Formats: sequence, structure tokens, C-alpha cells
Amino acid sequence: MSVTETVSTGLAPEAGAPVLELIGVRAAYGPIEVLHGVDLTVRAGQVVALLGPNGGGKSTTVKVAAGLLAPTAGELRYAGRPVAGISAERAAKLGVCTIPEGRGVFANLTVRENLWLATGTGTSRDKVEDAAYTRFPVLGDRRDQLAGSMSGGEQQMLALSRALATDPAVLLLDELSMGLAPMIVAAIYDTVAHLVEEGISVLVAEQFARTVLPIADLAAVMLNGRITAVGAPADIAADLSTAYLGG
Repeated sequence: MSVTETVSTGLAPEAGAPVLELIGVRAAYGPIEVLHGVDLTVRAGQVVALLGPNGGGKSTTVKVAAGLLAPTAGELRYAGRPVAGISAERAAKLGVCTIPEGRGVFANLTVRENLWLATGTGTSRDKVEDAAYTRFPVLGDRRDQLAGSMSGGEQQMLALSRALATDPAVLLLDELSMGLAPMIVAAIYDTVAHLVEEGISVLVAEQFARTVLPIADLAAVMLNGRITAVGAPADIAADLSTAYLGG
């Protein structure tokens, strides 16, 4: 099936198919291979936590899943369908939405203007703003403030609100907790848990395992560009210790 055909069908999975799947994926930056045969599956209604230390390949895996980096080998599938060569734009139209490391808000635009950027999908400005301010009331208080002048936690709330305005089927989160206070991180991940209840599937790459494991259905440990363990969060403690501490 071609990318065009896949885009036209949306992310309604074939019977029993995962919403997102990487099969034997290899990826590189120039001559340097970073992913060495990654297998990863996200099923409908799941939170999958991709865990491991910095430099392990988590962000690269997210980029491949989002269509931001083409794999050099292996296969990326959406809803059971191969999507070789898909662009980030087409992935987004399918409902695959990414919040990159570093939040990615436009610092020189106001909160409202950042939210308006999500109206390209056809949602009205009022609807986008109302949803954001209902979910995160602090954004309503800051609506006319420049995004770059807000706290890191508020910027992350803005990035998440803008992503949700596109009505995604799959949310890809890269280091959501980076630079944030534990209380803010807990609140944001609580919001993520509610999103799953609303039907969104989530892949979250996270260095700090304890922040995401409470809401994860499945955890995968990544080390040196390979998935070294996959299992229920409660079952991979030893693998996490090995990944972070060695031995």
C-alpha cells in the first residue's frame, strides 16, 4: 500500500494491528548508524514508555516514528500499513503528532498566537483556545503573554495544547520532563493519562523512568541504539538498573 493510500484511510487499524510499529529499523545521521534494528509496537489505547540514558537512541526512534527521519533499513507501519518514505507533514495529517525535546513553542509569539498555528487542520481559533484554557487554566491567564517569557512548565502545557488541537490518534513525546519541577511533571503526565482514556495512544521517550512508569502500560529499555528489554513496568526494574548503572 502506498503512502497516499495510507493517508486516505487514516489511522484506523486493520484487525489486531498496532497503531504504530517499527520493525527492524535502522537509522543513521550521515555515515553514523544510531539505531541498530529496533522493534517497537504501540497498540491502540496504550502508553508505551521508551526508557534509557541520554545518547541511547530514544529521540532518533521518535523522529523515525514521526516521519522526521527516514530509516535506512527496516519498516515503519501505521495502523498495520507500511509507510515507507512518509513525510512528517503526511504523518501529522494521519494523526501522528510530535512534541519534540525542548518543547518547540514559538518564543516570540503570544500564547494565543501559538495556539492559532494549530488551526491549519480546520479547527477554529475559538475552539482551539477554549480547549487549551479548559485543560490548562494558567494558559488562559497568559493568553496575551509571549510564550518565551513563561516558565518551562507553562511552555510544555502550551506545546501539549497545540498538539492536541490537531486531534491526534498517536502522540509522540520526547523528554517531556526535561528541565521541569517534579510537581509540574506529575501534573502533565496526569493529563497524558487522561488523554489515553479519551482514546489517544502515546509513545513517550523519557530519561527519567520514575516520572512516566506510573502511567505506562508497557516499557521498553533502549541502550546503544537497541531495545534491550520490553515488558510491564513492574517487570523491568533489573533491566533499567543495567541500562543506567551498567553491569
